[in-house]
Amino acid sequence: MNRTIVILLAGLGFLGGIVPRATADEWDQKTIFTFSGPVEIPGQVLSAGTYVFKMADSSSDRNIVQVFSKDEKHLYGTFLSIPDQRLRPAGKPIITFDERAARSPEAVRAWFYPGDDYGHQFVYPKPKAVALAKANNTPVPSMPAELAANTTKPAATGNEPHVMAMKQAHLKAQKPTEEEVEIAEVFAVPDPVQTAEAQLPAELPQTASFFPLIGLVGLLSVVVALGLAAARVR
Repeated sequence: MNRTIVILLAGLGFLGGIVPRATADEWDQKTIFTFSGPVEIPGQVLSAGTYVFKMADSSSDRNIVQVFSKDEKHLYGTFLSIPDQRLRPAGKPIITFDERAARSPEAVRAWFYPGDDYGHQFVYPKPKAVALAKANNTPVPSMPAELAANTTKPAATGNEPHVMAMKQAHLKAQKPTEEEVEIAEVFAVPDPVQTAEAQLPAELPQTASFFPLIGLVGLLSVVVALGLAAARVR
């Protein structure tokens, strides 16, 4: 059974509370979590402490998550995610965990930003995804095992070659029965074109006025009038 754990010392920009944020933070969804014990993320285990979760600085892909140290000077990893829906938007930052094997750190399943009914479910390398699927009796999204090392390489925008290799990988879903299936069979993965269109503003800014067109129409009218007058003279 999946279980949801709300990290008590979680906030947006500071520990111990939640405050409204500027537009920039709403875009990258910066969230600070403090863990009282070790937790696992794809490819590595984080020791107890405070970490910053953010979306990568990319306008073309909103499925790349980055985890930083508390001061954001050290990047622990860049990870693929797929959308994970909640019935109601969370009122506070939430992280959900998958059940763990005995004496193993809890594995982060998904992260939800306040006010959003869609969160970011982490994609694990295949061997770990298989283990998590069996332990939790639920499908887990996976990527090829050889790409696990790509998660820990430096990345600034999410468009670096090693990140692009992950994004272009053929993602799968691991079932508790150890069956591997196409990810769309068990997860509602949105179409990237529709996602991009949904992110466009409802009304594009007006970049030009109609005055040049009005002037052109007026000039053409004058030319036509002169032509008709010349024709009458002939």
